[in-house]
Amino acid sequence: MIRIGVDFGGTKIEAAALDARGQFVSRVRKPNPGDYAGALEVVREVVAEAELQAGVSGATVGFGVPGSLSPKTGRMRNANSVWLNGQPFQEDLERALGRAIRLENDANCFALSEAIDGAAKGASVVFGAILGTGCGGGVVVRGHTAEGANRIGGEWGHTPLPWPSAEERAAHTCWCGRSNCLETWISGTGFGEDYRRATGEALTGEAITERAAAGEAAASAVLARYADRLGRALAVICDILDPDVIVFGGGMSNTQALYQLVPPIVARCAFSDVFVTRIVPAKFGDSSGVRGAAWLWPLET
Repeated sequence: MIRIGVDFGGTKIEAAALDARGQFVSRVRKPNPGDYAGALEVVREVVAEAELQAGVSGATVGFGVPGSLSPKTGRMRNANSVWLNGQPFQEDLERALGRAIRLENDANCFALSEAIDGAAKGASVVFGAILGTGCGGGVVVRGHTAEGANRIGGEWGHTPLPWPSAEERAAHTCWCGRSNCLETWISGTGFGEDYRRATGEALTGEAITERAAAGEAAASAVLARYADRLGRALAVICDILDPDVIVFGGGMSNTQALYQLVPPIVARCAFSDVFVTRIVPAKFGDSSGVRGAAWLWPLET
C-alpha cells in the first residue's frame, strides 16, 4: 500500500510516497512560490509526480502544514506563512487533487513520524520540539496526534518564556503580535539574534555552535543561555504533559551539546523529584515531517 505525504514548508513543498514499511518509494521537491494560487498548483504537480514515480494513482494524501484549521471557520490560521491564513486550504487542496485529504500541523506530523517508527518508537506520550527558523511543538499520545478541542495542541512556540530574568523581560515582539513568545527565544533565529545582540555580529546557528565548540567565550555564553531557556520551556511541557520522550527537530537539533546541557535544567525546573524523560534527536531528521504526513492515513484505510 502506498501513501503520500506532503510537507508544505515556507520555502519548499515536498511530496513523498511511502510503502507499508515506511520506506520511501519516491520523493519530489519544488520551491514554494509564496502565493496561494501558485502553491496549490505546485502541490498538484508534486503529488502527480510522486504518484508517477511510485507507479500508483489515487493514493491517500496527508499534509503537514504550518498553523492549523480553525474548527469555527474551517479556514487556516496561525501560519507563519501568513498568506495562508484565512484561506479554505483543505477544501482547495481537495479540489486541486480530486480526492479527500488529511491535514495536520507540521509539528504534529514530525512528532507522529518519530513516535511511530523513529526515535520515540514505542513511547506512549511524545513531545516533538521543532527548533528551526521558528519554534513548533507536536504532541502524540498512543500513536495519535493530539490536536485538542481547539486544534491548538502543541502550539508551544507562542507561549511565553517561563521564569524570565529581569533582562529577559524586555519585550521581544513576535510575528504573531505578542511579546516574548518562545519562538523569539529558542528558535534558531532567536539563537542567532542573541549572539548578534551580544557581539554585534550576525552568524548562522551552526557557525555559533562551532565557535562555542572551539572555545569562544561569547558563543559559549549564548549557547548556555539558549540551553537554559530551552530547559525552562521544556519543564513546563513536562509539568503539563509529562512525556516519555522529547524529540528535537529543526536546525538546532544538530547541536549535540544540547543533549547534555538541557536535561539537568529540565530536571531542576520541573515540579518533580525525578526526571526520566528521554531527550533525543529525531531519527529521520528533516524527513520526519513528510513521513508523518503520510502516516496520517493508517494502513487499514
